Amino acid sequence: MGTDDKMANKAEQMKGKAKKAAGDLTGDDEMRAQGEADEAKGKAKQAGERVKDAAKNVKDAFKR
Repeated sequence: MGTDDKMANKAEQMKGKAKKAAGDLTGDDEMRAQGEADEAKGKAKQAGERVKDAAKNVKDAFKR
């Protein structure tokens, strides 16, 4: 819903991608796995925000 939340979630995704790439470059499987987890967590939060937005839009449509 909030722009701040969406930006924080996107930042978490990007951090995860960077960590995953660093793990790939260094051969650090643990870091790569952590990066994948961070990226997935950010994506899940983004999906939740989209659901909230859709529910608000439906609610607003019925108010008219």
